[in-house]
Amino acid sequence: MEMIPVVETRDRKGKELRKVLSYRWVVWGIMVFAFMVVFFHRFAAAVVKDDLTGDFALSAASFGTMASMYFYAYMIMQIPVGFLADSLGARITVSIGMFLAGAGSILFGFAPTALWLFIGRFLVGIGVSTVFVSIMKVQSQWFREREFATISGATTLVGNAGGIISQGPLAFLISIVSWRLGFLGIGVFTLFIAVLCAIYIRNRPQDMGLPPLNEREIAVASTLPVQFSPWAGLKEVLAAKGILSTMSFYLFNQAGFFALVGTWGIPWLVNVYALSVQDASSYSVYLILGIMTGGFLTGWVSDRLGRRKIPMIASALLHVLLWGVMVFWGSGKPPLSFIKVLFFLLGVSNTAFVLAWSVAKELTPRNYTGLAISVLNAAGFLSIAVLTSVFGVVLDFYKALPAAEAYRTAFSLPLACTALSFFSALFVPETGGGRAHTAKVEETV
Repeated sequence: MEMIPVVETRDRKGKELRKVLSYRWVVWGIMVFAFMVVFFHRFAAAVVKDDLTGDFALSAASFGTMASMYFYAYMIMQIPVGFLADSLGARITVSIGMFLAGAGSILFGFAPTALWLFIGRFLVGIGVSTVFVSIMKVQSQWFREREFATISGATTLVGNAGGIISQGPLAFLISIVSWRLGFLGIGVFTLFIAVLCAIYIRNRPQDMGLPPLNEREIAVASTLPVQFSPWAGLKEVLAAKGILSTMSFYLFNQAGFFALVGTWGIPWLVNVYALSVQDASSYSVYLILGIMTGGFLTGWVSDRLGRRKIPMIASALLHVLLWGVMVFWGSGKPPLSFIKVLFFLLGVSNTAFVLAWSVAKELTPRNYTGLAISVLNAAGFLSIAVLTSVFGVVLDFYKALPAAEAYRTAFSLPLACTALSFFSALFVPETGGGRAHTAKVEETV
């Protein structure tokens, strides 16, 4: 029997490795392209508030509820999406999701009554809810353990570019054409992304006949395939030591910030500082720039330190202090000259949620990665949806007060949430950047 030369074997393995390292950027690039659409829709409601309330006679509470339909849909779908990503795979899951999101955006643009706004917004939320869990699942297959937090931060950085597009550029666009044409256009664009996802995304390198890259996948490559059981998986994820404190941290970390950037930040600037929508959107962009910067830096620092808990605690503490500034400085009206800095720092300090994804992945079995992250997301988006709605109710209740006082009262809710987030971070276990978990897996195979 003829033996394959060692040099030839090494060359073949080298070529396969180079192909994996190259093609993973194609997969990741298309996924973050879809993620940009997620953030566009998440933040777009604040820009079109005046148009929608004027065209459909919506109260603050009704507008808040309409905006929160995205978050309710996102929350409802997280556990099912986790099942789908872990069983059917990210490719099918995200392709169908992008198609539904495109259809929902088109429906929103054509909405003849307020009811159809709610339906369109909800359908968009259903569709885009598939993207995040799918991209986390893909990253867990196409990137090494030591790269996961860094690439998650990069995902946040690039994805939030969609949020920037939903601020100044969208405000400028609707001033030229209309909000309806803007949402029709993004709907068609989303359908195009759905096609790209179906053509180019692969769930893992092995689907292309290539070797695994992730250490946990390599460690179990010679074992029998892992069976996927949805209910057993959910039970195992929830039973993982430290997952509940991580979920609590994520829930309270998300609520206030995304209610601000997604719905109420621009109206606050318009009503309290008498800015135009376009000028206000130029300020709110700094919230998104802060997320983009902080998401990448937080993940990079955590991977270099090999620690998750300390950066989470530090970021959570800074976030509490900054919300305290929002509520107490100038009786709820900080100097306008400081708002851009304040918004940027709020975004940077909020991004400890990137590390919560890593902790969830590192606390749970590899075959339930998507489900573990979806459990966190379900908690986070439930809190965002509820707080976004309650914010509008508070503003309606205190509408007789000056705008600054009404918003200050509403902002006390995010302040309380961030304090609870910091408290929860104290109980999050240190996973050592996944090193201990990987070693444990390798010992058992």
